[in-house]
Amino acid sequence: MKYKDYYAALEVPRDADADAIRKAYRRLARKYHPDVSKESEAEARFKDIAEAYETLKDPEKRAAYDALGQRRAGEEFTAPGDWRDHFDFGDPGGGRFEDIDLADLLDALGRGRHARGGPRQAVPRRGQDHDIVADLPLRDAHRGTTLHLALQRPEGPQTLEVTVPPGVTDGQKLRLRGQGGKGRNGGEAGDIYVHLRLQPDPHYRVAGKDLYFDLALSPWEAALGAEVHVPTLDGDVVLKVPAGAHSAQKLRLRGRGLGAATARGDLYAVVHIDVPRTLTARERELFEALAKESRFHPRPSKEAQP
Repeated sequence: MKYKDYYAALEVPRDADADAIRKAYRRLARKYHPDVSKESEAEARFKDIAEAYETLKDPEKRAAYDALGQRRAGEEFTAPGDWRDHFDFGDPGGGRFEDIDLADLLDALGRGRHARGGPRQAVPRRGQDHDIVADLPLRDAHRGTTLHLALQRPEGPQTLEVTVPPGVTDGQKLRLRGQGGKGRNGGEAGDIYVHLRLQPDPHYRVAGKDLYFDLALSPWEAALGAEVHVPTLDGDVVLKVPAGAHSAQKLRLRGRGLGAATARGDLYAVVHIDVPRTLTARERELFEALAKESRFHPRPSKEAQP
């Protein structure tokens, strides 16, 4: 079986008294309760805290746990040969002693410490949670969609239908209650967590809820200003480019990014000034005239250089 460090889970020393253990549990349970915590691992952390407290608050269970010695969390180990007899503990599941979970072992202590070999009531155990990753096109993330995910279950393959609400973002997690592993001894089923991953898009770059795309402007559009049609996830809109726009300048279209309707990100047009690859005779004449007349110098003069 694998060792679980219950003292580390509650952030208390091994010699902590019952009052310190109770206070630590209350503090951490409030911090990591899934209904209030925004941390991604809050639910798993809350379960570890509850399991640790269930053992350490019971003097006999704590004594049995302490007798196992101090080990590294997750370390595979075999309980000492006299551990079961010393604590008046029978085989909880009728199988090999080392094949069960440490929490199950300590839970069964309360049932077996008074009457070895007598009838025992199985403790309900919640099913295991599962995590899967689903790739999603950007436009499906914006408008919402339905995914059909293939799962391999112990009882055979299964297709899971997942409704993705509009406005999801990269890394967002959807929880499917009761779709995870089956519970034991009447316990509730676990959950499935679907981690959404946005596929690269040929037009937009994603940064959280904000989107970026490159906007090519002609030199005269950048200098004089212009109104240009630009694409958004909701269709084309007219963007007003201010006079004197420069390369790498970001022009914001507020509320045109990703996210729910009331909390959408922004869309940024990143200016790129382009020039014609070839010039007609008249275009060359006009550019040459501009070069003679213009007082604009994009680089510092020699006098200003160090």
